This record gives sequence, structure tokens and C-alpha cells, in this order.
Amino acid sequence: MSTKTSKNEKSQLIERPPVVVVVGHVDHGKSTTADYLLAKAGLMSAETAGEKRMTDSDEEEQERGITIFTSVVILSYDYVMKDKDGNEKEETYLFQINDTPGHLSFTGEVSRALRGSDGAVILVDALEGMMTQTETNIQLAVGEEACKPVLFINKVDRLIAELRLDPEHVMGKLDIIASQVNIMVKKLAPKGLAKAWKISFKNNSIAVGSAKDGWAFTVEILVQKGLKPSEVFQKYKDDNKSWLRENLPLDDALLRMVIQHIPNPGESQKYKIPLIWKGDLESEIGQSLLNCDPNGPLLGMITKIFIDPRSKRPTLIGRVFSGTLRKDDVLYLINRRQTKRIKRLGVMELTDILEVPEIPAGNLFALFGFICPAGESFYRDGFEVSGFDKIAYAAEPVVSRAISPKIATDLSKLSDVVNTWIMADPTASYELDHKTKKIVLSGIDPLQLEILISRIDEQVPLNISDPIVVHRESITKQSRVYTTKSNNGHNRITMQIDPILPGVADALRDDKIDPYMERKDRAKVLVKASEGAWKENFTRGYWAHSGSNLLIENTKGVQRLDRIKEFIIQSWITFTKKATLAGEPLQNTVFTITDATVHVDPAHIGVTEIVSMVSSACNLTYLSSKPRLLEPLMRIEIKTPPNYVGALTGLLTQKRGIIEIILEKAGSSILKALIPTVETIELADDIRGATAGRGFFGYTFAKFEDVPAHLFDKTVETIRVRNKLKPEVPTQSTWERFIYKRG
Repeated sequence: MSTKTSKNEKSQLIERPPVVVVVGHVDHGKSTTADYLLAKAGLMSAETAGEKRMTDSDEEEQERGITIFTSVVILSYDYVMKDKDGNEKEETYLFQINDTPGHLSFTGEVSRALRGSDGAVILVDALEGMMTQTETNIQLAVGEEACKPVLFINKVDRLIAELRLDPEHVMGKLDIIASQVNIMVKKLAPKGLAKAWKISFKNNSIAVGSAKDGWAFTVEILVQKGLKPSEVFQKYKDDNKSWLRENLPLDDALLRMVIQHIPNPGESQKYKIPLIWKGDLESEIGQSLLNCDPNGPLLGMITKIFIDPRSKRPTLIGRVFSGTLRKDDVLYLINRRQTKRIKRLGVMELTDILEVPEIPAGNLFALFGFICPAGESFYRDGFEVSGFDKIAYAAEPVVSRAISPKIATDLSKLSDVVNTWIMADPTASYELDHKTKKIVLSGIDPLQLEILISRIDEQVPLNISDPIVVHRESITKQSRVYTTKSNNGHNRITMQIDPILPGVADALRDDKIDPYMERKDRAKVLVKASEGAWKENFTRGYWAHSGSNLLIENTKGVQRLDRIKEFIIQSWITFTKKATLAGEPLQNTVFTITDATVHVDPAHIGVTEIVSMVSSACNLTYLSSKPRLLEPLMRIEIKTPPNYVGALTGLLTQKRGIIEIILEKAGSSILKALIPTVETIELADDIRGATAGRGFFGYTFAKFEDVPAHLFDKTVETIRVRNKLKPEVPTQSTWERFIYKRG
């Protein structure tokens, strides 16, 4: 984990330093905590630590008082520790640290930071305890990305100074938090590591303290200094917080935890790689990945795109998992199937790049010269290998806003700018509406879109619509089999729709199915995902997928079908984006082509002929499968003074919310409820009104659920009008003329 180095070598990477992420619920003190680490490294003054929030370097972060973007810094420390004989020994440690957002709207930043990390400092507010986003972050850190955790319980000063609890009651609260974290760690830790990853006061993997006042300790630190917890209480009673900062510095406690418990990449990749890479572990590249070998084949991943707020130029940040990345490398981007050349290579220090000639395995890098989506894997051109699994995100886009340039001729420029920002945050998406010349942005919630749009507006002045909630459409049963014909009557296609098997839908959503996979390999993945319900000869008929919808060709003896294959696929994809019922995206279906007739003359198989034939088949089969309209639900958690609980329950009930639980925590009430996303558009203002501004909330995406029967017709009509469709849902008669009837 450490390498002795001189102080003037800070810009030089040592071999395999650990990468650490600080994660926690919004406003639990992550950026304040990071200040003390930066001050320890000499990147800011100790006097302003805890107040400046230096990792919140973006103007909007400073204005809103929240972290929006992950900040990356490389920190070098000269640290003195005593060995078991009491002898002091100084070592220089180098850490690569990420300060991440706590708000759900920016959870994608957390997921991407964790992909390139070895460990996580889980930060929990001592007063509020475990909150929704804390649980989400532990799920992402421990369960999805195999980052070993340590725990910092922050804001203990509030228990002492505000609630005036005695030491026994404070320790009781801290024990509860530690126990709650351990329950999740035990459940989520990689196989065989649950016991080793258990956090405890005894092994010094838990620190407690106050980032605001700049102090913290582990049990070991108290023992070594000959102190008791009661002395901390006495210093608050004496109003002597400066003594705590001087004698129990927060940075020392956190660094000691990291040094003692967070593994270096050579250790962490042995269990991390099998979770994030599905290649052959016995191969040359597999062994190099497991051992984090800087001399092995190059394989890395882009985990973040930093867009400079002044120049708007993108810098790609990521991790080298195998081999060594060099400044003159030509990289092959695996998902985009493109070759790109590096123009500038280095490491990130907040908003600056410190240039270095090469980055060995286990380290974060920053490079400039091209743009690609966050989550892209790469290798050195000329050496072919499979990429990493898709990064797991805790939410999906359910809210949309339409934007258009104020100057019509800026549409092309707007498309380029939007594309860059979506590459930086793949939890959002966009689509160009060719009829209206507007770009429809979709995101996790209104705040995410608000931030995204403000960035785009800085580059291209915008007209902006109000936010709308995107529903989903699906089916209830197997459809009828329909055969439709082209306009000229020379071509036919026979199709039906079925509800997709849950395992297959999950595999599609998790990007385990790739259109570029070998046909046999993809077929085996689909068979496995179906738990054997589908046979391999059926799954080999895979043609395409769109979201969690699948298109299978299962014909026999059809000639010339390959001539119209691409037209069929594009028409089908278009349908899945805007289904018949309300013009909303379709999900969880499998379309099967069972027969077709293709005219021998190319003049009779033009795109117009094929699109009309396929579109009518999709609409007809869909209408016969008992369509469903699904609305997204959010799980909301509200913290409020107890006397406002009645007003809040009334508000949530009015908004079709379902109260799941009401808890009492440290003098506050915590309400947890399910609420339709459509009811959250103005919810922030409503909660402020119902609680006189004293209610705080956060939410996570929960699930899609059928629109209630009594609201179904009205909701469908409203969405159809919004989507510029006729209010009435079309019937079979709309496509009657395309139905092929045997003579």
C-alpha cells in the first residue's frame, strides 16, 4: 500500500496506490470531511478546512451547497505511526481519493467512481443514522463494485452539544449504526469476504467524530493517547473544540483506517475482477487483471468525463486495470469500435491535469484528445480482448424535458453539445424529435435535468419545456398471430408478441446481450437467462433488442429475408420507442417473426413498403395482447419534526402516496413512502409548505406499476395529447388494410 518517496515527487505515481471513494447520504458531510484530507496534503490551508468545501469547485455546487460532480485528487502524506514496540516510523503514503455526490440525482457519479476504486469510506450522520441514499451507496460500493468499506460516523458533536446525551447513550446510537452497516456488508460482500469485511470499533475500521469541528478518533487512537470518550464530552462542555482538533485530528483517524484496512489494487482486483469482467480468468489477460500486472496486456475503463466549466473541453478519467497506459498509445474503444489517439496523459488534481508519461495498472488516469461515453472499455490497438461489464446504476430515466435552440440554425451545434453531456452522464438520455426539431432529454428526476440543461444552456441558448414524467407500456398476455402485407401487396410478414421472461429482461437491461457477440455465445446467454425455457435453436434467431424488448426470427425456408432485415429491425425499434397505447416506450416483450414472403425484384422491397408492413404487424399484435400502461414509482424518505407528521401524511395521501413506515429518530420523525413520480414534480415546494421549511427529503426509483384502473383512460388520453397524438387509442381497423387474408 505504501512506497517511500521524497516530497518533491508528488506528481510521480507510485506502484499501485489504493483508490478510495468517500460516499454517503446528501448533507452528511462528505465534502467537509474531504477538506481536512486536502489540508493534510497541503492543497489548502488548515484554517479554511471544513468551511471551503474545496472539492465542490463548480460554481453551481457552491451556490446550491451540494456536490454534483465527483472530484478526483491524488494526495501524498508523510505519516508517523508507532510499531508494536512503541518505535515511531515515518512512511509516505499516496492515495487517490474521490469525493462523490450524495443526492440521488447524481448517483451515476457515485457508481462510476466506485468502478475504479478499491475501497470506500462510508460516511453516516450520527443523528440521522442510515438513510435511503446511505443504503444505496453501500449496495453500490460493496455489492456491485466490491469496494471494501470502512465507516466514519460524522456529526457526533450534535449528539453531545445539541441533544446533550451522555456517553452511554451516544455509544448506543453509534453501535446501532455500525450494526446496520454490518447487516448490509454481510449480505453484499463478495463470497468468502463477509467476515473479513465486517467493520468494528475493536479492529479500528470505525472512526467517530465531527467534520465541522475537525476531530475524529478510532479506539486505537484513544488508547495510544491515553484518553477516554468522556474527555471529548468535557471539551464540549468547556467549549474547547480547538483542543479536539489539535489532539484528535480528523485526517489522522481517517488515514489510519484507510492505511490499515483498504487493500491496494494488487489485492482488491483478485476479487473485484471476477465481478466486473466476464472473460477467461485463466487467459493471459485474465491473469494480468487478477494480479494488477503493469507488464501485462493493456485493459482499462473510462469512468468519468470532466468537462472544464471554462473551456468546455472534456477530460476522460478512468482506471488502468492491466498493463501500462502510455502517452503515445493508440487505443481501441471496445463498445464504440473506434480507434483513438491520446494527445495528453496525466493524473487529475481537482480541475488540473498533472502530466506523466505513463500510468501503470491500478492507477487512475486523466487523458485528453477524444470523447467517448463514460463506461467505455479500451485496450491498446492490436490486442483484442473483451471489455468490462456495464456499470450498475441505482435509477433509470423517468422524467423528460424538451429543449430547442433559441436560434434555429444552432440545432446541429445543440445536438453535439447534448451528446457530449450525455456521454459524461449515461444515466440520462436524449432523442431528437424530427417533427418538432426539439431534443427530448430524459433523466432520473427534475433536479438532474435542471443541472444538465443549465450546462447545455451555457453553450447554446435554449427554449425549455416543463418537465414531464415518462411512463412505460407493456403487455399482459400472448398476442394473436398476424400476417401483414406491404403497400404494394408483394411482401408479407407473420408476427406475434409474448411477455418476455423476467431473466431475459434483466439480461437485456444489464447489457449481458450484445448484438456484436458471436451468435452461439449470445444464444447460450439467452438460454441461461431464460432458465432453460428457451432452446438454443430459438435463441439463435436473435435479430435485435431495444431496451428490454427482443426481436427473434424463427422462420423456416424463407428466401431473401436478409434483404429486408435492416428495414425490419429499424421499423421495429421505432415502434418500441413509441408504442400504440400512448406513444410511450415499450418494455418486457419478445416479438417473434414466424414467416415472411419477400419479392424477388428489389424494386418492390423499398424501405416504405417494408416499414408500413412491419409497423402494422407490430401495432396489430400489440393491441391484441391486452396492453398495459405503467407509471414509475419513487420511494421517498422525509425527515421532519414530529408535529408535522400529520400534514405530511395528508399531503402524501393526496398525491396517491402509500405510507410504508414512520420512525422516530433523535427527536425527528422519518416517513418512508411510495409515491408516483408524476406527483413529485412540485413536491419539494409542497413539503416545504407542509413543514414550514423544516422537512428534508430524498428519494430513489422503486419500480414501474400499472396505472390505477380508475385513472387509466384519462392518463392515456393526457399522454397521447402530450405526445401529439389523437386522444383516442387506435383500433385494429386502423391497420385493417394491411392484414393479409388468404384467398
